[in-house]
Amino acid sequence: MQITLAALKTIRRHLTTAYPFEGCGFLLGEPESAGEPAVLSALAGNNKRIPDGAARTRYLISPDDFLAAERDAAGMSLQIVGTYHSHPDVAARPSDYDLEHAWPWYRYLILSIVEGVVREERVWELRGDRRGFIEHTLHVKDQ
Repeated sequence: MQITLAALKTIRRHLTTAYPFEGCGFLLGEPESAGEPAVLSALAGNNKRIPDGAARTRYLISPDDFLAAERDAAGMSLQIVGTYHSHPDVAARPSDYDLEHAWPWYRYLILSIVEGVVREERVWELRGDRRGFIEHTLHVKDQ
């Protein structure tokens, strides 16, 4: 997956600020650019799990936030091509919870945040048979 450095910096800033909770948001861009999604912008979301106390290991994006992000993306002539979230103090690998809630047409950027510092950034796509994820390379572009 391609991502602009500016979008990645926005994501890093958001997720380190959310620590020690999971932060989440949207990857906005073009679904196919040179054969892979191109993320041109990132839009922070609100983890709706914070009030129920599960936000340390889970995130939830509300349907209203999803619709608002779709409108924002359309206003920039972009689409939602995936989501991002953090894994506080654990590896940037999809959890069983991530597997249960993933959609096959999106990319999932997971950042490991350890003691408030980004340690790892990995991008995943749900396999068509829903039995796991395929890891993709993250290509950071200056523009």
